[in-house]
Amino acid sequence: MAKTIIQMINIIKRYYIGQPNELQILNGISLDIHEGEFVSIVGASGSGKSTLMNMIGALDRPTEGEYFLDGTDISRLNDKQLSNIRNQKIGFVFQTFNLISRTNALKNVELPMMYAGVPRKERSRRAMELLELVGMKDRYTHQPNELSGGQKQRVAIARAMANDPAIILADEPTGALDTKTGHLVMNIFHKLHKQEGKTIVLITHSPELASETERIITISDGSVISDTLENTAENAGAENTEVSGE
Repeated sequence: MAKTIIQMINIIKRYYIGQPNELQILNGISLDIHEGEFVSIVGASGSGKSTLMNMIGALDRPTEGEYFLDGTDISRLNDKQLSNIRNQKIGFVFQTFNLISRTNALKNVELPMMYAGVPRKERSRRAMELLELVGMKDRYTHQPNELSGGQKQRVAIARAMANDPAIILADEPTGALDTKTGHLVMNIFHKLHKQEGKTIVLITHSPELASETERIITISDGSVISDTLENTAENAGAENTEVSGE
């Protein structure tokens, strides 16, 4: 059995604590995700999946419960330590890409490495390797406004891989893309999972996207209502991991 890379024990999240409008979003969630898994977390709007994503990504702290990220007790870290562990352990991919405008693809991919103190020559070399991995090497000088939505997302995926994180956390990564481009982006995730051995956690409302992953965790009203292993990841283009620059 692979090591546990995400361990959540009875995670509760409340907002407006002590006020008349106090709201509990997560109701004692416990889950383990192992190194090398490709997992989707599925839920409708308002189910708590975005709050859970913020917990997994160490973007927010639970009100109660314990969270161990690759063996580190998140509750014991201060804000600076949390920022460091996010930069080192987690690669984020968002629906809205979050690329820096007026900065070319290469510099966007280099950014996390710059924060991590990687020397300039090394980060440039690795950024080019990652752009090649996602089929964007020939567009390394292009700024975001010169790229299509799918191309922006591929640059964002390369950026997420910059510091060789333990986990790729993808929040609705195909939500702003058409179906064909969305499949291309999902193929990149399959490639990172199969060829690079990355642990990938996909947050989505789409059962179709979730069906491409090995395991589906479904949440509703802040609780896990099912956790199932799938055998369908091979069926949705996972074999076809060639990535073009189109």
